[in-house]
Amino acid sequence: MKVRKAVIPIAGLGTRHFPASHAVKKEMFPVVGLDGIARALFHYHLLELEAAGIEEICIIVQPGEDEIVRDYLRGPDDNYIKRLAKYPELLREAEQMRGFAKRVSFAVQREQEGYGHAVFQTKDFAGGEMVLLGLGDHLFRGKPVSPYRELADMAKISGGKSVSAVNRISANELKGYGTIAGARHHENPRLIDVSLIIEKPAIAVAEEKLRVDDLPEQTWLGWFGMHLLAPSIYEILGEMIRDNVRDNGEFQLTRAQEIQRQRHGYLALEMTSAQRFDFGVPDDFVASVRSFRYSA
Repeated sequence: MKVRKAVIPIAGLGTRHFPASHAVKKEMFPVVGLDGIARALFHYHLLELEAAGIEEICIIVQPGEDEIVRDYLRGPDDNYIKRLAKYPELLREAEQMRGFAKRVSFAVQREQEGYGHAVFQTKDFAGGEMVLLGLGDHLFRGKPVSPYRELADMAKISGGKSVSAVNRISANELKGYGTIAGARHHENPRLIDVSLIIEKPAIAVAEEKLRVDDLPEQTWLGWFGMHLLAPSIYEILGEMIRDNVRDNGEFQLTRAQEIQRQRHGYLALEMTSAQRFDFGVPDDFVASVRSFRYSA
């Protein structure tokens, strides 16, 4: 099975980056890559997804924000393009952006009702296919291949189940991530049959319920920030929205993933060499800008 579609959510309000996020969307903040080119943060998702062989990309936005992204991808006018002629690498960048503009579509989240609610807006885009989902305010880098590619390739062996990328987290990180329990596959120890998913568990709960083979003490596997989602996730999210099933006032994707696990089974892939860069809060943004530029 080939995964053709991906979803990137950028509909959040960016509250923790206020007042900068009042002027510019957080996912449009400039980030310099290994090649020294400054791009909007979300732009790097497009590059990674292209490297992963993804054909169609849907960006989740707030009302009216689709035109901001379209304008960015259309790039500068012809007069500005002429100025770029003396910078061949930047001219190529502008041409590539225009190519992305033809492949990107949009889903609108009209109300801030949670991550699961945002993902549900892409049901029509998914059209019954598996989709890759990546956090809009995180970036990812793989060695030697894109982690998006690595996760998409799991569709060939997952038997139609969803697969979430996970990585090792410590006790003080539990409060920030969905966390799993499960058993490793003997033929591929990085692949895990998930037996439980809990969003942001307390340490005592994690110690009691969320164990995975061969992890050191006080170490767990939590969400890395990208998921390969089977189509049934949309049915489950639709049921949650219909029945007003919320956590902390919002429709949470992690609850839908746990329901999906109970009904259909669920897998996780431990990321051991890929890097994740978190731009979600100002201090992490500052650290990630530097590490993303220089961490090859």
